[in-house]
Amino acid sequence: MNWIEVTALIVSGIVVGFINTLAGGGSVISLSLFLFLGLPLDVANGTNRIAIVLQNLTSVGMFLQKKVLELRKATWLALPAVAGSIVGAQIAVDIDKVVIERAFAAILLLMIFFMLVKPSTYLHGNTEKQGRPVSLFQVFIFFLIGIYGGFIQVGIGYFLLAALVVGAGFDLVKANAIKVWIVLLYSPVALTIFILNGAVNWHFGLVHGIGNIMGALVASQMATAKGVGFVKWVIIAVILITSAQLFGLYDFNALIGFFIPQRQ
Repeated sequence: MNWIEVTALIVSGIVVGFINTLAGGGSVISLSLFLFLGLPLDVANGTNRIAIVLQNLTSVGMFLQKKVLELRKATWLALPAVAGSIVGAQIAVDIDKVVIERAFAAILLLMIFFMLVKPSTYLHGNTEKQGRPVSLFQVFIFFLIGIYGGFIQVGIGYFLLAALVVGAGFDLVKANAIKVWIVLLYSPVALTIFILNGAVNWHFGLVHGIGNIMGALVASQMATAKGVGFVKWVIIAVILITSAQLFGLYDFNALIGFFIPQRQ
């Protein structure tokens, strides 16, 4: 790696760590950068999990310190997600590369549609729902979310926030804390599967992870300090930026190429 690549990996990691902690979809940036730097999609997908583990480990520590993470229920919701991630990661390493590329494009479009529908739904919790025990339906939903997270990771935060706010009744700040705990528990499992299949670039992943830790630290501090209104606007901003790229208003890869010489 040259200094330009190192700088790009760290700076993008800061942005990704911030976005993923408060909302989701930051892996769009990570995967785009890894692909631009010459990694095959399966290796980019696996390499991305290193930073995911590091940023969520950081975020969980901060949310625990701020006492906004309800660990008991969060863990019960995480268990089916962990099981699902094993299935999803195995699909990702075994599936034909053309298929996964098409699935990646379809997932991004679905993520945008999903998050543009009533973003205000994510603002307020429901105390009655929070007090209910974990249901079989929630176990099933979080298992499916785990499959998705193990498979591609992109936008997983949005699906978890939807399930935690709308389905489980948590407000946006508490839902974010539970979200990073769930991702932290299943990500090492998915990462292990990618490692066993030789689909991880440790140099890129660890350097990118340094930035992710920084971004996660800032985001978790701001989430608890500024509350749900601030988080809402971060989510809306991320949606607009991601949507603009996918609708062809700008080319993120061309933007990367302006600053970083592409590998041959």
